[in-house]
Amino acid sequence: MSIDLPSRRLSVAPMMAVTDRHYRYFLRLLSKHTWLYTEMVVDQSLIHGDKKRFLQYADCEHPIALQLGGHDPLRLAQCSRWAEEWGYDEVNLNVGCPSDRVQNGGIGACLMATPQVVADAVHAMQSAVKIPVTVKHRIGIDEQESFDQLCQFVETVASAGCQTFIVHARKAWLNGLSPKENRHKPPINWRRVHELKAQFPHLEIIINGDIKSLSQGLLHLDNYEGLPAVDGVMLGRLIMDDAWALHDADRLYYGEDNPYADPKAALLVYEDYLREAIADGVPIGLMLQHLLALFVGQRGARQWRRFLSANMYQTGADLTLLREAMELVQVKVEADV
Repeated sequence: MSIDLPSRRLSVAPMMAVTDRHYRYFLRLLSKHTWLYTEMVVDQSLIHGDKKRFLQYADCEHPIALQLGGHDPLRLAQCSRWAEEWGYDEVNLNVGCPSDRVQNGGIGACLMATPQVVADAVHAMQSAVKIPVTVKHRIGIDEQESFDQLCQFVETVASAGCQTFIVHARKAWLNGLSPKENRHKPPINWRRVHELKAQFPHLEIIINGDIKSLSQGLLHLDNYEGLPAVDGVMLGRLIMDDAWALHDADRLYYGEDNPYADPKAALLVYEDYLREAIADGVPIGLMLQHLLALFVGQRGARQWRRFLSANMYQTGADLTLLREAMELVQVKVEADV
């Protein structure tokens, strides 16, 4: 486990097909202190699959957490041990994903209906490692959406030793809505997360869901509608849609200077990583696909997206492509205040 880790005041959510190691490396260039989370790794995939593929990351990515999907205590304990052996700073259990495929495996958001199953899993995970074991969950599922039911879930899991709960501030419909619809159709309820903090002041409560800017996130780190501040903010779609939104994180959340003045400066540093990865056989398109919206609001952003989309998957595409795309954009420096 790393020492002297920053607080979880700010983190980037685990997002399938988004927060791979290439995107996380770029995000780390923008913020030294924001916690980064892997995509969800299902326990059986890790047990039976290529561990290097699932667990590999760059040293600079710390602080970094591995998110696991599963419900079996023995499997989750083994995967947690591997997470610790690989140097992860935290292991997180997914109790929020509503997809049919995940539900069919008895994992994700459906586990909110069985708090003791989650508690047993957390207990086994914590018994296996010294790094923190955390849980990411919704405020409810289907018709189970009362505050009492939410508190019962948290109390049960906390009794197994979990001290950190990352709460997506909307419930999940397990039937009738797609995973994409579950990210925006159930109404957001930030107040419910702050009520949870009031109920459990001794626990670390982190809020997630519909936070559209760094400055908006800061509102939750202060009293909210007469309720206590939560302990941290987790950003998802904001960072998925615009990596550069993270550039002001260290100044606003940790009191340090921004590392780069504009996206081009960060890309020039990212080139070194891209060059090594390309030499190792990683297609450049795989690493640039999450950066299509990097220049949101800048002159030439549309040309950047079109040029990369048309060319980054071509055979033989290399760093020349990136340099040509960068020439299409004119950037202006503008802080999030």
